[in-house]
Amino acid sequence: MRSLRILFLILASIPVFGQQTTVQMSVDSTAKKIGAEFRVTVRTTVDTADIVKFPVAPRFGNLEVIRNYKVDTIENGAKFELIKRYGLTQFDQGKYVIPKLPVKINGEVYFTDAIPIEVAVVKVDTLKQKMFDIKTVVGPEGSTDWSLLWLLLVVVILLAIAIWYAKQKKAAASLEKVVVYKTPIDKATNLLKSLESKQLWQKGEVKAYYSELTDIARTYIEEEIKIPALESTTAELIVALKNVAKQKKYKLSADTLEDLKQVLMQADLVKFAKSKPLEFEIEADKQRIEKTIVTLHQAIPEEILEEESPVEELQESRAAKKRRKRQVRMLVAASIGAIALCLGTWIAISGYTEVKDTLLFNRGKILLEGEWIKSEYGYPGITIETPTVLKREKKTLLNAAQPAQIANMQSFSSGDFSDAFSISISTLTSKDTTQIPLDKILEETLQRLERNNARNIIGDQGEFTTPNGISGLRGIGTFSQINTLTNKSTKYYYELFIFNQEGGIQKILLAHPEGDSYGKKIAERVINSIELRQLNNNAGN
Repeated sequence: MRSLRILFLILASIPVFGQQTTVQMSVDSTAKKIGAEFRVTVRTTVDTADIVKFPVAPRFGNLEVIRNYKVDTIENGAKFELIKRYGLTQFDQGKYVIPKLPVKINGEVYFTDAIPIEVAVVKVDTLKQKMFDIKTVVGPEGSTDWSLLWLLLVVVILLAIAIWYAKQKKAAASLEKVVVYKTPIDKATNLLKSLESKQLWQKGEVKAYYSELTDIARTYIEEEIKIPALESTTAELIVALKNVAKQKKYKLSADTLEDLKQVLMQADLVKFAKSKPLEFEIEADKQRIEKTIVTLHQAIPEEILEEESPVEELQESRAAKKRRKRQVRMLVAASIGAIALCLGTWIAISGYTEVKDTLLFNRGKILLEGEWIKSEYGYPGITIETPTVLKREKKTLLNAAQPAQIANMQSFSSGDFSDAFSISISTLTSKDTTQIPLDKILEETLQRLERNNARNIIGDQGEFTTPNGISGLRGIGTFSQINTLTNKSTKYYYELFIFNQEGGIQKILLAHPEGDSYGKKIAERVINSIELRQLNNNAGN
């Protein structure tokens, strides 16, 4: 009785493997259909310094090797248990034998036992089975990835906003570059200064210099005196100036007109005859143009003009700002409308909860819809499918203080009670083959939960049988736990599965927030995947 009590106290942590024979081979099923995978497992227990080589070949006898899995290593005290798995198949029906496989340990060859298997065909009774027309292709229900469409729409809207903003910024920059002059004389004066700063003729661009110089003069004459100076030849422009001066009684001297004529003719020679004036001639022509423009300006009588231009410019500026604001409001409204339409359609098809959990990256939803992993843990082995890989916990009892009755223990877990879903697996092997009552183990486990700050534990229990026929105890219930940071209490739902074989105990604990639909679905899928390795069968292989 003392040894049993010690075992009860140890079960809250979680256990390991026992020693096995030298080389063992097992198969997940001895009868499968054509093309199905026979999963073969080869096990051996060796010292940590031993060198082990498993067989590698494209075929084992008449069976094709379609998968060659990595070797799993499990520490078992001072020894290692090496587990090698193969995937075999056969595409012809009949009875076959998985041959004895050679395993080299420190250069010495050990053979496994041979295992007979059967490959059967899929029987189809065309007389009793009704025949139907070929159906059209139908996608799986709920297969539309609305989250991807939603993301695409957001990207398109953001891209449209970025393009619009870039265009507006470019247009604003181009408007800023346009300088508005109050009078033609101001424009001509500033353009002459700008031309001088370019230093065109100093860089050898004499033709470009004269073109721009004469254009400034012609533009001033056209805007100030209202004659088509830009379209007129030199002779036509001089004649037109003389006529206007005579009609409007402008005080223009013959020297002024002659200076303008000389510069225009010089420019014609540079542009069309490739003439190259000297530096002093270029400076003189520039001074003539400046003097001509000033003289023309002084010759024109001053008129009292209404100050309309600044007001009009201010009004136009305000109107432009209003237009831009209106465009921004329209774009924002259109974007919000498009988002609302897409969101409403998504909610109508998938439901509010689905949309909310997707947008908020609900942890339970991510776990449920992610890629699951199927693996075997501990000894006696527990094969189970989980949303994340279970990590081995530190060995708290595998030391000198470990009771002599315990051969080995292992524990694996993923998540804790604060997560959307948590799971822990415990295995234990004992040198004492006395059966421990499962309700005692259940009670001891719940007491450990209580020592880990679980409160108000309420539960029930009943029988549970795995698909391969191993019976055990199933405990279900709820408990509460207080978050030390927020000081809020959360209620959790748990399911506890305990199996007691001769000398071996297997335990699985699942927990998730009560009422969480994703946690419930995850638990159901995990429970449906539970497969247990029978300890006494392994010993006999």
